[in-house]
Amino acid sequence: MNDFDMRKDVSDRYSLRGMVFHRIRNDILNGKYAENVELKEVAIGEELGVSRTPVREALRQLELEGLVKIIPNRGAFVTGIQAKDVHDIYMIRSRLEALCARWACENITKEQMELLEENVYLAEFHARKNNVEQIVELDSQFHHTLYAAGNSKMLEHLLNDYHQYVLRIRKLTLSTKERAAASNEEHRCIMEAIRDKNADLAEELAGRHMRNAYDNMVKNGLYDLYK
Repeated sequence: MNDFDMRKDVSDRYSLRGMVFHRIRNDILNGKYAENVELKEVAIGEELGVSRTPVREALRQLELEGLVKIIPNRGAFVTGIQAKDVHDIYMIRSRLEALCARWACENITKEQMELLEENVYLAEFHARKNNVEQIVELDSQFHHTLYAAGNSKMLEHLLNDYHQYVLRIRKLTLSTKERAAASNEEHRCIMEAIRDKNADLAEELAGRHMRNAYDNMVKNGLYDLYK
C-alpha cells in the first residue's frame, strides 16, 4: 500500500467512525435508546452495515462525552442526558451564546445577516400556522447561522454540540404555540441588535433567550422528561 492509499484508508476509517458516532449519539439524544440500555456492537454494526470496529471506537468516544458508560466484561450502557445536564447545558449556552452574539456584531457578513432576517420572517409565518417541524428546523438554522457569524471555530463547535444535546427537549418546547412565537420574537430582537452593531444589547438578549427557554421548559413540566 502506497502513501496515498494509506492516507485514504485512515481517512475512510475515521469518516466511518464519525458517521457511526453521530448516528448513535443522535439516537441516544432523540430517545431511541433509553437510559441503562445496552448498546450491542454486533447489533448496531448490522443495523448500520459496518463492522464492530467503528462501532467500538464510536462507543469509546461517546463515553468521553458522558453519554455512554463502558463496563469491562459487561458492555456499553446508555447514560444519556440527565435533568441536571439539561440545566447545565442551558446555563452554559446562555453564557456562550451571549459571547457569540457579541462577536457576531463585529464579524457577521452581509449574507449571514440576510439569512437571520429571512429566518425570522419565515419563522413568524410558520408560527402562525403552527407548523412545528418547520419551526424547529428554522430555530436550528437561526442558531447555526449565529454561531457561524461569531467567526470562532472553537465557539461554533461547542455551541453546535450543546445545541444538539437538547434536540428532543427543544422540539417539545417549540411545539407550544406561545413559546414558538415568543422564541422567534426573541430571535428578532437579537437579530436587530446585531444588525445595529449593539454588542451589549445583543449579548444580553442572547443570554436571556437561553434562560427564557429553560424557564419555559420547567414551567411546562418538560423538565420531567429527563427525571
